[in-house]
Amino acid sequence: MIKRKLFLSLAATSYFVCQTLAAAETAKAAPLDLAKAKQTAEQTCAACHGADGNSVIVANPVLAGQFPEYLTKQLLNFKPLNGKAPERNNPVMTAMAAPLSETDIKALAVYFSQQKARNDVTKDKANITLGQKIWRAGDGTKGLPACAACHGAAGAGIPAQFPRLSGQHPDYIAAQLRGFRDGVRANDANSVMRTIAVRMTEPEIKAVSDYAAGLR
Repeated sequence: MIKRKLFLSLAATSYFVCQTLAAAETAKAAPLDLAKAKQTAEQTCAACHGADGNSVIVANPVLAGQFPEYLTKQLLNFKPLNGKAPERNNPVMTAMAAPLSETDIKALAVYFSQQKARNDVTKDKANITLGQKIWRAGDGTKGLPACAACHGAAGAGIPAQFPRLSGQHPDYIAAQLRGFRDGVRANDANSVMRTIAVRMTEPEIKAVSDYAAGLR
């Protein structure tokens, strides 16, 4: 009798565990609600980034065509976690991200990644030479690596690691580099961008930003 009760208990436990794992796998595999994401983009994000992620405001980044993993990380970094301040300090974006669940954020990231970037950003031709030099070769005299090493020769980036910069607003790129340089932005893995940006002069930041924006 005891053995039978033990067997039934183990069987019930096993069934519960299996059901829990199955439910977790189902939830994990559940498709993202891109229709809802599109609605959020049109009703909430459009004012600053455009309904399709092609921002016309130079202070706000172009989101269209960006890697979904990168967009997901940035949105999550704007949200407070376990009572701690957000990793990225931006009151406006923190307010925008607050009501979004992680699933909402992932869906929104995928939606914007699927939109086509217009790539209509122009670059300052006077900065092409310096920007190209730093982008392609860096500056070994002060330990400044080539931007292309992480973001690609054409600025396409590397999925889940480094964002696409081609076609991005040069003003926005420059603002982020200054943020990394001054420690205002600190959500880069292993302080990679902070280590690089602190070695850049203002003319170099502007030149690289203009050059990156014009890449195709």
